[in-house]
Amino acid sequence: MPNGRPSPARPATFSEVFAQREYRFVLTAGVLSWVGDYLAKAAVTLLVYRETESVALSAAAFAISYLPWLIGGPLLATVAERHPHRSVMIICDLIRMVLLLAIAVPGMPTPLILVLLFTATLANPPSQAARSALLPRILTGDRLVVGLSINASIGQAAQVVGYLAGAAIAAASPSLALLITSATYAVSATLIRLGIIARPTAMKAAHRSHLLRETGEGFRIVFGQPVLRAIAILVFSAMLFSIVPEGLAAAWAGRHTDDMDQGLAQAVIMASAPVGYIFGGLIVGRLVTPARRIALMRPLAVLAPLLLVPSLLDPSPLVVALLAAGCGFAVAGLLPTANGLFVQALPDGFRARAFGVMASGMQVIQGLAVLVTGLLAERFSIPLVVGLWSSTGVLLMAAVALSWPSQTKVDAAIEAASRADAPSPMPAPPGPRPGSDHPADQPVSNPDEEQRDTQKRHRDTVS
Repeated sequence: MPNGRPSPARPATFSEVFAQREYRFVLTAGVLSWVGDYLAKAAVTLLVYRETESVALSAAAFAISYLPWLIGGPLLATVAERHPHRSVMIICDLIRMVLLLAIAVPGMPTPLILVLLFTATLANPPSQAARSALLPRILTGDRLVVGLSINASIGQAAQVVGYLAGAAIAAASPSLALLITSATYAVSATLIRLGIIARPTAMKAAHRSHLLRETGEGFRIVFGQPVLRAIAILVFSAMLFSIVPEGLAAAWAGRHTDDMDQGLAQAVIMASAPVGYIFGGLIVGRLVTPARRIALMRPLAVLAPLLLVPSLLDPSPLVVALLAAGCGFAVAGLLPTANGLFVQALPDGFRARAFGVMASGMQVIQGLAVLVTGLLAERFSIPLVVGLWSSTGVLLMAAVALSWPSQTKVDAAIEAASRADAPSPMPAPPGPRPGSDHPADQPVSNPDEEQRDTQKRHRDTVS
């Protein structure tokens, strides 16, 4: 396996990443799936509201897509670990294609729509886990980090495009929007089938047991290995604070109706963090050297909540948007680098499961952050809540930065993962038959092998 350790010399270029044919297919298929996800959310939400005129049921249709991550994300990601990643991605796309076609049938009862939508979203965790585990097998070294930056930035853009297109098309015909969504999954499955090499699952036979135990192994490796645990805490902490402006945008915009139309103010605040994330991922991922990116992780971690502390002054919606964009920029500067280190420090056979743990944790933490700050904002002013919440984030991130493992420990974790992924050595050839003097029965001396053996014995003695 190639050395996955980032080179401090220069960052990988976009052309080097896009030169990998499989990556182009994975990215294109991923963009189609992402756009399809957000198209479906917008279309089904509007469809349910038109059928029922119930805000609660419409909100349930939107929120139902998060349930699989909350109630079974790690378990579903473990299922993906057991099977070849290409097959998992294709099957998940086909399942979503068929179920979205069924939802598009006119006159479908609302309870059945919600059941079909929930079933379709069950395919999201294994599909995304398989894609996450496949990327390190396609991109190596700093190409992986730059590829993750591209994925994250384009994912944010796909969210904006999906919501806008979904709302516009669904306003004319929700069924048409769902048919387009189904088509995106069909094309995605075709691209994966044509453009991705069929690889066997990386999960070793020795790690197979039963599903719950294998799922528990995903938690154990993420939180039991010091370097992976430090990365997980860093990522979870970043999510705890960066989501708050987006989650409270509607109420925040209502405070400044004299300065700006409420709907426009809400849209500006909600879009600012994704826009900042897009620029942060592309600029830091492309223009900053690998070694410098790693060094910047801790300052950016502290900077992300620090940029939101001026919310205490109750600024205008445009200033709030700029603060949120800066926070998104900082998070995008550290997140792909953290993800790159995370996957490099994981053996291949655990990557999908570990992704399930991380993705589920991020969903839960973001939901809790919005829920808690929303409840606090019922009693106190939103600027006070966001400002003090962010100030607490600065202290938390400072503690995380100070406890960050040394580069030596990070390198050792990556090296250990590389050794775990290395193929088992071939068995030694049989020795000479007892009493035989025939040259063919004597071991052949190889000076290069003897030198390597001597060096290995020396290293073992020193260690």
